[in-house]
Amino acid sequence: MTGRPEGAAWFAGRRATGVVDATSDPARLDAGGWWAVVATFEEEYRFWRFADVRDAPLPPPSGPWRGPAADSWRTSLDEQAYVAGVSQIRHRVLEGEVYQVNLCRVLSAPVDPDADPWALAAALATGNPAPYAGVVDVPAFGGVPATRVVSASPELFLARDGDVVTSSPIKGTGRTAADLLPKDEAENVMIVDLVRNDLQHVCVPGTVEVTALLAVEQHPGLVHLVSTVQGRLRPGAGWADLFAATMPPGSVSGAPKSSALRAIADLEPVPRGPYCGAVGFVDADRGSARLAVGIRSFWWDDGELRFGTGAGITWGSDPQAEWAETELKARRLVGLASGVEPRDGQVVATAAAAAGQEDR
Repeated sequence: MTGRPEGAAWFAGRRATGVVDATSDPARLDAGGWWAVVATFEEEYRFWRFADVRDAPLPPPSGPWRGPAADSWRTSLDEQAYVAGVSQIRHRVLEGEVYQVNLCRVLSAPVDPDADPWALAAALATGNPAPYAGVVDVPAFGGVPATRVVSASPELFLARDGDVVTSSPIKGTGRTAADLLPKDEAENVMIVDLVRNDLQHVCVPGTVEVTALLAVEQHPGLVHLVSTVQGRLRPGAGWADLFAATMPPGSVSGAPKSSALRAIADLEPVPRGPYCGAVGFVDADRGSARLAVGIRSFWWDDGELRFGTGAGITWGSDPQAEWAETELKARRLVGLASGVEPRDGQVVATAAAAAGQEDR
């Protein structure tokens, strides 16, 4: 077969075609079948069940990727507004309202309506390979709107293997391991505690444990601090319970989560959408799932291609350094989406500058 069938998804070396069901109800995932998952940070759920799922590499695109011009990107928070937001969060920490908040901005640019998401996925696979890469490209079906998401996420939100559930939050980013600071380690430990608490709501008491702490992972152009938390689901706990306990992901919200979400609502001018939500698959027949945190991900929305970037803010944050971290996380991916090839782990300056332009 050549070309790309309408309505398809690809995750973890498996290609799914032929949408036969769609829902926004997480409980339906427990009934069986292979489902593609896109959940927004605002906890809007979209699930699609596919008829045909088989092992396959990422399918070739129907043509070259036609992405936005490098100078067409705009940001929901410019540098001045972002730095002010960091200062506001530090004030909230000083007042005892919160310990850590992930402050994010959304980049957007006009995109050709015929731009092929599979071509973007191929460009990212070549220029920024990621452990939880995936694609969801489905038309409107069963009351669930059309959705296009291409992810190069490095972060595991939830894995499920039988009754074992695993989460590997990322907190701490630098160009190299030498850039990681004590602030990054403290931030990671805060989020590990939050993830442990989330999982304890749905796991058998005494089974939630930290199996890896502060591991340094190398990714294209940067490094991350990653920890892993694991537990055993209590009998009868289903997907509705698991999402209710863990969404939105702790690593991209903050601690305490309720206070961090209030700060995010106050300081971020646009919804995050799939960015910082969950993207992946649930194979209910095999009792397995892999859901990534929707970072390093592109999505189509109202004629635009969108991409989010952010940083975790604590009392120890330097506002200008946090802005620079959002630039670092966006630079390579936005460059690839604009057809700017990486050079020695970086991209040329045009796309980087465009990602930081003031929204106007």
